[in-house]
Amino acid sequence: MDEGDKREFVRGMFSAIAPRYDFLNHLLSLNLDRVWRRRAVTRLDWERVPDGVYLDLCSGTMDLAAALGNSPGFLGRVVGADFVHPMLVRGRDKCSRAVPVTADALDLPFADRYFDGATVGFGVRNLADLERGLREAARVLKPGARFVILEFTTPAWQPLRGAYLAYFRHVLPTVGRLVSKHRTAYSYLPESVLTFPEPEALAEMLRGAGFVDVGFTRLTGGICACHVGVRA
Repeated sequence: MDEGDKREFVRGMFSAIAPRYDFLNHLLSLNLDRVWRRRAVTRLDWERVPDGVYLDLCSGTMDLAAALGNSPGFLGRVVGADFVHPMLVRGRDKCSRAVPVTADALDLPFADRYFDGATVGFGVRNLADLERGLREAARVLKPGARFVILEFTTPAWQPLRGAYLAYFRHVLPTVGRLVSKHRTAYSYLPESVLTFPEPEALAEMLRGAGFVDVGFTRLTGGICACHVGVRA
């Protein structure tokens, strides 16, 4: 699938599943997605600039943007950017400090060095050009700003790995298809995770995009990884 085809496929798929997206996220992750988002907000170190302007890329229904915006003591603004408008519509009322903006992560309509920090939750694997997306994130961040990425990964430890793969390949697509009524969306999810770069490779890509002090932490036995980089 080339860049243009993937963009249109992702846009169409997420537009179609937007009405049931939040429900399925919480159901299929057993509510662990809420725990992971709280970890991402903690790693952002927003307290350094509590009244700053922050970016949530690939914001979807703005759960991560709202988790940041609703944090006690947060006084700033969160821009939730996504190129799938129906997803943003579902999340626009989750937080008064979070503002939805329809925008493509590969061509952001923001000035250089504009944001005090940025997050992306489970979205980078959907980018048609991952390296370009990371460079674009670096472009709009101020020097010293943190970039936090949450993304699924594959556990290495058995028997968790076997159970995880069985769930991902069989249970998740079946439940997702029944609830969302979309034939392919919840087959795409495990396929996109299994073909996505491992955390070590993503960390190296972050360094190549202009980030320093790059590191990651595996969460919940390696089901998810939280990456952090600082804009040089």
